[in-house]
Order: sequence, then structure tokens, then C-alpha cells
Amino acid sequence: MFTLMKLAHLILTHANPQQVKKLIGKLAHENADFYIHVDKKTPIESFLELGQLPNVTFIQNRVKVYWGGYSIVQATINGFEEILNSGKKYDYINLASGQDYPIKKTADIHNFLAKNQGKIFMHYLSLTDEWQEAIPRITQYHLINYNLPAGTYIIEQFINSILPKRKLPANMVAMGRSQWFTASPESIAYALNYIKEKSWVSRFFKLTWAPDEIIFQTILYNSQFKEKMVNNNLVYLDWSQGKASPKLLTMEDAAALQTSDKLFARKLANPASDQLIDYLDEITA
Repeated sequence: MFTLMKLAHLILTHANPQQVKKLIGKLAHENADFYIHVDKKTPIESFLELGQLPNVTFIQNRVKVYWGGYSIVQATINGFEEILNSGKKYDYINLASGQDYPIKKTADIHNFLAKNQGKIFMHYLSLTDEWQEAIPRITQYHLINYNLPAGTYIIEQFINSILPKRKLPANMVAMGRSQWFTASPESIAYALNYIKEKSWVSRFFKLTWAPDEIIFQTILYNSQFKEKMVNNNLVYLDWSQGKASPKLLTMEDAAALQTSDKLFARKLANPASDQLIDYLDEITA
């Protein structure tokens, strides 16, 4: 058994504090801490109960998060910074949402990471070769990060019609897919320092659609940490509906989750996923 591996969970959430409470309770472990970023648009009062749970800390530097914008990258950065500055030594940091849920026993999750210490678990595809529909995210100008009045799309169209296509600086290879990952503190510290030291990074990705799905994979893939990257973010996701977000999982997905080799699944939301959550609690007890 591997029990000394210390894990920090950074959970980004904006709603459903009772489901987040259940998630924390399920992942509770003597060597696990929880850092919760509550969307600044959401009143914190409904989440304060979580602060009474063991090993739970609220991220203080909260951000108003808007889907598709750089704000979710900033919320993630703020969370990572507070974890790295906590004075605690962690072997892994797991980035999750409040709509994730474990599909393996918590002890097995810790054991798996202990056996694979130092590896970086991310889902990454080459935008050039494997995820070509995402190419316009980085070649075109997107203004979602800026609080513009009505007509933003028309302004974007005009800008993209007169300006040359954007190009990722520093000859970097663009990689990305799912924003959720589990990585070593060393690799995360490298990414944060890169963003801080290279001012072009935030400027470029603030004009990128859904940069949270690209920025960290791209930075690490183009670094010495590439050798540590495993193309598996350990999260079961069902994209079969062809939508911008993965399928909401229910009991009809129970068999697939039970046979999956992933550690977590998303997305689950009550009340639709209540029965499935209870089922997962049973099989991972």
C-alpha cells in the first residue's frame, strides 16, 4: 500500500454546494487537502458549510468566471498559486470541477498516483493534426474576455477580416483538449512561472476562445516536462452528443463507468445524476 503520497484537490465550482460536499467527503483521505474556488459571481455564503470539513481551504483570490473566457484560466492560476504558497508539500495537484466524481476507491486513486509519481496526466491533442476544429481558437481574434457592448460577434468578424491570422509565438506547438488534469507541483509551478515571465502568454490567450483547454498543455508540451506527460487526464468524459460540453451522466452510464480504467468522471449534476452518485458510492465503498 502507498499511503504517504500527499494530494491537493483544486475544485472549481459555482453551484450545488451539497454535491461538492459529497465529492469532498468521497475523496477524503488522511493525505488529501481540498482547495475550493467558488466563482465570484456566486455568493460564498452557500458554500461556507464546506469550510467546516477537514482539510478544506477556500481560495481567497476569487474570480468571476465566464464560460469560454480567460477568467477560468485566471481562477485556476489563483488556485494553484495559493496551493503552492501554502507551505505544504504535495506530490500531486488534481484540478477538478464541482461536477466531477470518483469512480474508483479513494485509496486506489492515491495508490495509482504513488506508483506513477512525477507523471503528468493530461488529455492533449495537436491542434494542427488531431483537433483541427480548434484551430480558429488560436488563429482568430476572440473578444469574449472583454466586457464589450452588444455586437461583439460583428466586431470580431470585422477584426478577423482585416487582420492577418494570429500565430502562437515562440514557435510553440499548440496542444489541448480537456482542461481537467492531474500534475506534479513542479510542472504546475513551471507553467505559472512561464505565464508570469512571458508577458505574451496572457495577452495571446486572452484573445483565445476557451484557453483553459489549451494553455497548460501547450506550455508543458513545449518544455522539458513533455517527457513526463501521459495523454490521459484520468477523467471519463462522454462527447457522443457532439455538443460543446460533455454528456450529463446518469444511471444509463453506470456500466461504462464501472468498467472504465479512469479515476474520475464528469459531468454529474443533481438531480439527474443523484442515482448514479449513490451507485458509485456503493461500488467504491
